[in-house]
Amino acid sequence: MARYELVLPKMGESVAEATIIKWLKQPGDSIEIDESILEIATDKVDSDVPSPVAGQLIEMLYKTDDVVQVGAPIAIIQTGSSDADTEIVRDVSELKKENDATFDRPLTAKSVGQQDEEARKVDLESTVEKVDQDRPGTSNRFYSPLVKSMAAEEGIDISTLDSIKGSGSEGRVTKQDVLDYINDKGFTTPSPISSTQASEDKGQPAIGETKVQAATSVSGGDEIIEMDRMRKLIAEHMVMSKHTSPHVTSFVEADVTNIVQWRERVKNDFEKREGEKITFTPIFMEVVAKAIKDLPMINVSVNGTQIIKKRDINIGMAAALPSGNLIVPVIKNADQLNLVGLTKSVNDLANRARKSQLKPDDTAGGTFTLTNVGTFGNVMGTPIINQPQAAILAVGAIKKKPAVIETEYGDVIAIRHMMFLSLSYDHRVVDGALGGSFVRKVADYLEAWDISREI
Repeated sequence: MARYELVLPKMGESVAEATIIKWLKQPGDSIEIDESILEIATDKVDSDVPSPVAGQLIEMLYKTDDVVQVGAPIAIIQTGSSDADTEIVRDVSELKKENDATFDRPLTAKSVGQQDEEARKVDLESTVEKVDQDRPGTSNRFYSPLVKSMAAEEGIDISTLDSIKGSGSEGRVTKQDVLDYINDKGFTTPSPISSTQASEDKGQPAIGETKVQAATSVSGGDEIIEMDRMRKLIAEHMVMSKHTSPHVTSFVEADVTNIVQWRERVKNDFEKREGEKITFTPIFMEVVAKAIKDLPMINVSVNGTQIIKKRDINIGMAAALPSGNLIVPVIKNADQLNLVGLTKSVNDLANRARKSQLKPDDTAGGTFTLTNVGTFGNVMGTPIINQPQAAILAVGAIKKKPAVIETEYGDVIAIRHMMFLSLSYDHRVVDGALGGSFVRKVADYLEAWDISREI
């Protein structure tokens, strides 16, 4: 029988590792082509890993909650498409090609015949050596990156870690073993800031998902609800952003009457022609992209004392998930799309976000973020910067208000559709003049919208 090696696929330029959160198949289970085998989580998004071959899962190389590097083998699948003596042989050059493959086709399987047992053993030993390359302190015991990260965050030294009895394979210490030890010894969890700092100092990921605890009623009605994995990551990311960037927020009120009237005029014909509903979001996206081209120093990030001016304009759009958590899928090269293209991209990302079908690359590479707080009826907000970006724009609810309009016959008061814009920016690299000018530029484009525009 042929044996195929499933590797952890590439998941975007900024993603180097993932946590296994659930195996959907167990050894002995049959697998169909493109059937999902396991669920993984990165610091950006959860995703499934499908199989490109049909067969039977014969070995899982990692357990739930293990942290795995991109390109590492994670499972062995047996198929019936080759000779009985066919074995797996790792090939580094081919593995690099696998890592360059798209996430839609994450697995490249290698199968060669007539390989002797010695060559196979040498190769598997090399793989084990690669997995065991990072051991904390002087310990001869293996610890996964997740366990080491948890130990660092809880202040557990190497000698104490060595004393914990492991329940994993070959006596390895698992995440649950560390959690049990913490609960037994009465350790207290550090603040989000110290947790983030420990993660950064060690170069390790923050704590992954713990098993969700049932809500516990205390004090005659209060409940303690354990954060899920995504909420923990969001919390750490928000605290890190405020800790990293001095936030300043500038506000502008814009008259968007022309846009409201234009959308009302074209929305039905647009939906019939394109099969898509046009919302205000793609309109805001188009305007923001224009303003970024006019003032490109808003489209930057910071690396120490270096300012990195981004060539591409990749606009993230904050989206609320059914769980109540937040995710920011990204429209790549938004300035190169027309309004129809932006509408289709916005709707596609929003729909897949609601169904938890986003891929890791969908949330990678953003250079600027737009959040629509008006969706919840809020008139304005002071959003937190989505690191490592330098600015984020919030658009509020559109409200009818009396406003003064200048005409050739003098000033008059009329009912207009008004909206607040609020731009939060990193004051290390964006001064008030640039931040204020940018949000004003966006408002100017909105107010100058051509009501007779065809689409």
